[in-house]
Amino acid sequence: MTRDRASTGAVIRVLIADDQDLVRGGLAALLGLEDDIEVVAEVGRGDEVRAATYEHDPDVILLDIEMPGLSGLEVAERLRDRRVIIVTTFGRPGYLSRALDAGVAGFVVKDAPAAELAAAVRKVMAGERVIDPRLAVTALTTGPSPLTQREAEVLRVASGEPTVAAIARRLFLTEGTVRNYLSSAIGKTGARNRAEAVRVAEERGWL
Repeated sequence: MTRDRASTGAVIRVLIADDQDLVRGGLAALLGLEDDIEVVAEVGRGDEVRAATYEHDPDVILLDIEMPGLSGLEVAERLRDRRVIIVTTFGRPGYLSRALDAGVAGFVVKDAPAAELAAAVRKVMAGERVIDPRLAVTALTTGPSPLTQREAEVLRVASGEPTVAAIARRLFLTEGTVRNYLSSAIGKTGARNRAEAVRVAEERGWL
């Protein structure tokens, strides 16, 4: 369980998870300049976050989205009792929707000024939710993902598999079922073919 330090004036303990060493180190260095924030742990894989959380007991956890092991969104779903801020290069509206569904307290992009990130940490610690305003507007205009969970899964696998047969083997489905899912996904994304459907879905954060 998270501890309530917001009213005590205590230093806010932060864990940073990002698979890029330079980015992770940069975030830690910038936050370390703040008198009321202390970075207590850094990890480079999503599947390392849970253990680090129990070991260091951070007040706020900063997660990148695309990490080996588990994505930041998957980690957030597993740590719903923690204060989590997604800090990502990928400011895609679909990612924001999925992050909110996972119960995150904040969603900011990496190119935000350091002062904004520190302010976001403080606001989340105080019980507020912090969402990048530009991304929030885009999310409202784009709308939620039209893809079903299975359609998204088929497209995700299709991005790395060259044939319908290969996709079917990966997902233990028949080739006819895979074709049906692909056809539906292509129609919902307004794409002309499978490759374009994958690209559109990725750009909008639906995968």
